[in-house]
Amino acid sequence: MSAVVTSALSKQFRHQRAVDAIDLVVPTGAVYGFLGPNGSGKTTTIRMLLGLIRPTGGTVELLGRPMPSDARAVLPRVGALVEGPAFHPYLSGRANLARLDAADPTSDPRTSAARVDAALDRVGLLAAARKRYRAYSLGMRQRLAIASALLQPRDLLVLDEPTNGLDPQGTREVRSLVGSLADEGATVLVSSHLLAEVEQMCSHLGVMHVGRLVAQGTIAEIRSDSEPEATVETDQPEAAARTLRELGLTEVHTGHGWASGRLGRVAPEKVVAACVHAGLPVTGFKVASPSLEDVFVSLTGEGFDVSG
Repeated sequence: MSAVVTSALSKQFRHQRAVDAIDLVVPTGAVYGFLGPNGSGKTTTIRMLLGLIRPTGGTVELLGRPMPSDARAVLPRVGALVEGPAFHPYLSGRANLARLDAADPTSDPRTSAARVDAALDRVGLLAAARKRYRAYSLGMRQRLAIASALLQPRDLLVLDEPTNGLDPQGTREVRSLVGSLADEGATVLVSSHLLAEVEQMCSHLGVMHVGRLVAQGTIAEIRSDSEPEATVETDQPEAAARTLRELGLTEVHTGHGWASGRLGRVAPEKVVAACVHAGLPVTGFKVASPSLEDVFVSLTGEGFDVSG
């Protein structure tokens, strides 16, 4: 059973189709990175998963139960951080979490204080538990929001930009926290724009672009769909580029002392042999797999700032 399954999930806002018939599959126990440029439909999808807005079409299952019809049974097993933290500014961090816990009909008031402190400790805020929320930095506010999702044991955690506003140390701590939650058996869906963090944190990826899910699978599967790049180091880069094109490499480029191209189905060893056969002095050769950023750009054709 997968923790999250959608079928043809769609959302239409007047004349804009924000989410267009996506089939999302988040395996149980995975750390699933949900990537996409701003405006690609990630947050709208998350809001539909949690029953915060109703889809225009399609279906959603969380933890094997249909949503939103079974929301009362499912949501107590789900922790979520969506679109940033929202707390009472005049209350302390501890008091804010205590109020949230008291509003949860499934929580046990006898264990509330211990669970609140445990959640604060897990995100590194126990020392600041008595400080008023309005005095918290942006990073501390983000940590408190994550703590709110950890007040009860959860089978599924949905975190929308959990490292927003955190310094490098805080980002590393969140990465470690997500890993420990997965090790304890939780499934984690992380929406993020930090490619390097996602690559270190996640086992699976889903990439959104203009409301569509354009790629999904393990990181290795998604990267394997992109062709590796071969680079020949030589003092005759233009001649090397011609040889690469003749071999069938694509996207051939040159620079000072090098020529490179996408291998496609060309075996790497043929590149050096062809260059030597053409009389070119080869001083170095390397084959590099595409980075996650390269894969993202190839799928969406853009960076993270804009989506049409």
